[in-house]
This record gives sequence, C-alpha cells and structure tokens, in this order.
Amino acid sequence: MVRGKTEMKRIENATSRQVTFSKRRSGLLKKAFELSVLCDAQVALIIFSAKGKLYEFSTSSVITDTIERYQKITKARATERNTVEEDMQCFKDEASGLHKKIEVLEDCKRKLLGENIDSCSFSEVEELEHKLERSLSNIRDRKNTVFKEQIDLLKEQEKHLMKEHLQLRKKCETLKLQLSPIVQPKAQTVEVETALYIGLSKAQKPNI
Repeated sequence: MVRGKTEMKRIENATSRQVTFSKRRSGLLKKAFELSVLCDAQVALIIFSAKGKLYEFSTSSVITDTIERYQKITKARATERNTVEEDMQCFKDEASGLHKKIEVLEDCKRKLLGENIDSCSFSEVEELEHKLERSLSNIRDRKNTVFKEQIDLLKEQEKHLMKEHLQLRKKCETLKLQLSPIVQPKAQTVEVETALYIGLSKAQKPNI
C-alpha cells in the first residue's frame, strides 16, 4: 500500500498531533544517533514539546559543550561577515571617491581643450589661461632639452664618423704603397750598324 503524502500544516486533532510528535521525535533522535556513528559527526539535538517538555541528544558528554562550540563558530562567522561588509563598504567609498576625482579631471581636461567654457567665470578663465601658459612653458623647455640632446648625439656621431674616415684613409694609403710596382733596371741595348751596299763583296772582287 502506497503511503500518502502528509500535508505540511498543523494537525488540529490533539491526539493525532501527540502521536505524530512521538513518532517523529523518536525517528529524529534515531537519525541523529546514526549520523553521529556513521559519519563520526558531533551532533546535538534539542526538542521542546508543545507542553514545554525537553528532549535532547548529544554526542558529547554534556550538550552545553556542543552549544558553546556552536556559539563560538557563529560569533567568528558574524565577525568575519562584519569585517567583509566593512571592507566592501570601504571599497565602495573609495571607488566612489575615485569616480568623482575622474569626473573632475575629465571636466578640467575638456576646459583646457577649450570645451564647455561658456559657463566659466572670468577668474576661472584666467586660471585656465595661467595653466596653459605654464604647460606651454614646460613643453618648450622639454623641446629645447630634446633638441640639445639630439645635437649632442649628432656631434658624437660626427666625431665617430670622422675617426672612421681617418682610419680608412690610412688603410687606403698603406694598401696603395703595397700594390705599387717595383722599378726594374733598364736593359742594355746593343747598337747594330746596318748599311745598304750594292755590288760584290770584297771577297768576290777580282784581283787586277
């Protein structure tokens, strides 16, 4: 037979209510005992009947030990929760302050760029002018510094290039001397006298 689902509301009949209380109380105490044995858990159970009668179960010798442990843990959790909430509130306040500072800086930036200055008074406009003049002066000083650094760097590079040029020139002169031909002595020439002679030679002439 299928057991019907019990409706979760107060039982009006006093006798039925007492019977149900006794059965459920016994079952609850049994479950608490089984949980402590099977899972090695520290369990404390307190039940007051409608007439104020106390029923309790505890794995420790005295139930107040478990209650004190519970109070310590809940107090520590409450303190931790309060600390976290205080930290969160501090972070929120800090974030809100930073957001306001960002808005002020953004507004100042727009005004320095010449935007939204219609509502500025004469003193505010004059202050903006002074800020721009100081900024321009700082920019010019930085520009001159950068120019000077670049000029010094170019001078150093020029010195280095001149030094390399002199070294290369010396190498070229040395190489030119090494490759120049050795002067050879002139060879002696033998002069041969040649003449054109027509007729018989002296050996062929007849004796007269």
